[in-house]
Amino acid sequence: MTIQLMIPAQRKDLGGLQVGRVLPSAQQRMVGPFIFFDHIGPVNLPPNVPRSTDVRPHPHIGLATITYLFAGEIVHRDSVGCHQIIRPGEVNWMTAGRGITHSERFDSMRERGGPLHGIQAWIALPQSDEEAAPSFVHFDASQLPSRREQGLRIDVIAGAAYGLTSPVATHSPLFYVHLEMATGCSTPMSEGYSERAIYVAQGAIDVGGQRCEAGQMAVVSPGATPMITALEASIVMLLGGEAVGPRHIWWNFVSSSRQRIEQAKADWQAGKFALPVQDNQEFIPLPE
Repeated sequence: MTIQLMIPAQRKDLGGLQVGRVLPSAQQRMVGPFIFFDHIGPVNLPPNVPRSTDVRPHPHIGLATITYLFAGEIVHRDSVGCHQIIRPGEVNWMTAGRGITHSERFDSMRERGGPLHGIQAWIALPQSDEEAAPSFVHFDASQLPSRREQGLRIDVIAGAAYGLTSPVATHSPLFYVHLEMATGCSTPMSEGYSERAIYVAQGAIDVGGQRCEAGQMAVVSPGATPMITALEASIVMLLGGEAVGPRHIWWNFVSSSRQRIEQAKADWQAGKFALPVQDNQEFIPLPE
C-alpha cells in the first residue's frame, strides 16, 4: 500500500480568515516532527483589509514555526525584536523554545488588498531543545536550493531532499519541499525519512495510482517511493522526518510535558511573556 492515510483539511475561521487545518487530525497527530499544518487561503483580501483579520500578538513554546507563502504578504513582529515582511518563496523560521510572542498582520497589503495563499506549519522541537532560546531567521527565496526540470520546479525549504540541502538549521531530521508541477509531469516521492506526507495546495495529483486533490494530505507508507504525477497544474508540499516522540498541544503551546503547558498558560495569563517589539498594545487572551 502506497498511501496509508488520506487526511482532508478541515475549514477553520481564525477571526475573519479561513484556513484549512490538516494537522493535528483525529487520524494522525504528527508526521515526523510536523505537529501543525494550516492551509491559508487561497483568498483575495479586499482593499482596506480590516484589522480584525490580523493575527494579534500571541505566545508559543516548544516548537518552531514557518509561514510559507505562494502569494501575498504578511508582516511578522516578535518579542526578540524581529520585524520582517514575509513574501512568497521565502523562509521565515521562528524558534519558540522556552517562549516567544509574535504577531502576523497585513499592514503591507492593507490598503490595496490582493491574493493571499500559503501554509503555516509548526515543528515540534526535540526534548533537548524545548527550552532553547527563542530566535528568528530569514532566508530570501534566492537562497533556497532549487532545481528545474521540464514542467517541474523543486524548492527545498528545510532539510535535505532530491540531492539538495537547505541552509535552514533544523533541530531534528526533517524535510520540507515545495513543488510546482505542470500538467503531466512526474517526480518520485523523496526518500530517506521514516515518516512522509504529500499535501496538495492547488490542483490535483496521482500518487501511486491514487488521486489526491487540493486540500488533501496523503501520508505515505514507510519505505514506499511512489511517483507523483500532476493531473493538472499543481502546487504540492512534501514534508516529514523522524519522530520526536509524543507531544501535548494546547492552543499555541507544544510540549512533551503537560505540566510545562500548564505553566505556559499561567505565565501568559499573568502577563509574564514579553510582547512583540513595536506591537505591544494588544494581544490574544488565553482561551477559556
